[in-house]
Amino acid sequence: MVTKTKTVGVLALQGDVREHAKMLSDLGVAVTLVKKATDLSSLDGLVIPGGESTTISMLINRANLMQPLRDFIKAEKAVYGSCAGMILLSDQLLDGRTDQETIGGIDITVRRNAFGRQVDSFEKEIDLGPIGISKFMAVFIRAPLVEKVGGQVEIIAALPNTAQDSRIVMVQQGNLLATSFHPELTGDNRIHKYFVSLL
Repeated sequence: MVTKTKTVGVLALQGDVREHAKMLSDLGVAVTLVKKATDLSSLDGLVIPGGESTTISMLINRANLMQPLRDFIKAEKAVYGSCAGMILLSDQLLDGRTDQETIGGIDITVRRNAFGRQVDSFEKEIDLGPIGISKFMAVFIRAPLVEKVGGQVEIIAALPNTAQDSRIVMVQQGNLLATSFHPELTGDNRIHKYFVSLL
């Protein structure tokens, strides 16, 4: 069990805010809902939840949070993004709106809605061997896909596609972690526990 000495923010503009906050609270972490730049000042880490990436990006700009979030990442704080959060943490975005900005930080190229529409949502058991987690039931909802990774990025999980190819769904670069799926919608807190270990 983690002590209450660590505080993690959850970006609370749109998306699965409550679900991430509960996962973190259940691990004994103090949780702050982040809606403005000053909310970032006392945090040890930050979660960017799943939701609608275009909407979240627009709300980040409206709240004047884009540069403060980039500065938070540059300060080498731990940040975890699920689904839309992965999109927002990517350095390059495919199939986004032409004016859609990302926060960046992870040297990946991500394609929005790579697995299809809401009706194409699915669950799949995956192995997260590099971080010591096996048989994790991942929930994919209008999920993005990592199409390219830079040299500093570790691939944590991928779905097999063909003998020569796989679809990357979880990555880590230093203290930055991202999944194209939604662990916050399961009862399994092992990914959140791993993220807390990065604080």
